[in-house]
Amino acid sequence: MTEVIELLHRLMADMRFIKTYLHSINKSKIEQFQDTWIDGQDVMIALHISKRTLQNLRDTGVLPYSRINGKFYYRVEDIESLLENNYSPKRKEASWN
Repeated sequence: MTEVIELLHRLMADMRFIKTYLHSINKSKIEQFQDTWIDGQDVMIALHISKRTLQNLRDTGVLPYSRINGKFYYRVEDIESLLENNYSPKRKEASWN
């Protein structure tokens, strides 16, 4: 009888481990999606731009997007690329001798 109880305890521990593992896999997929796509409001806040400016970036094809039920979503990598492509390095100061 002790062997059966011991076996049940090990089985329960294994089931807890599997449940925790599956939960972590599912959570990482959700987190990955959230890290990949953001909505228009987050873009406007991050870039300090207006709704109209964001619309202009969409309309001119400068910033790719996805639209679901009237809501726009943007890939974080596209926003980072936009910033990188428009980066102006610091200019050397003119020497006034």
